Amino acid sequence: MKSLMKYLFLGTVGGVLYNILEILWRGKTHISMTFAGGVSLVLIFMLNEKARHLSLFKKSLIGAAIITVVEFISGYIVNLKMGLHVWNYSDRAFHFMGQVCLLYSFFWFLLCIPVNFVCKKLVSRS
Repeated sequence: MKSLMKYLFLGTVGGVLYNILEILWRGKTHISMTFAGGVSLVLIFMLNEKARHLSLFKKSLIGAAIITVVEFISGYIVNLKMGLHVWNYSDRAFHFMGQVCLLYSFFWFLLCIPVNFVCKKLVSRS
């Protein structure tokens, strides 16, 4: 039960922070980003629990991949299947189906540096 509460807490924090980041960056957000942020933070935390031996660089690279995949799945469902058109990266270089692009994957990598540092501290306390 303690693990479930920990992951629910992390998911909530990730969802809220992701929404704040979206509002600061784009001036708006969507409820789907709450779920994407929550899932992303939980997965990055789990990475820090299971792969403590990896360098910060590698964990940040994997974290960026995690967020990119979560964003793609979210975008595929919300934008392409449901037709809500929350975002579209078709005008960006190196995009995939308009749902993710290399530039934002790089931004996720940079963001994962402090996120992984915080997750490492949290893992050491749990």
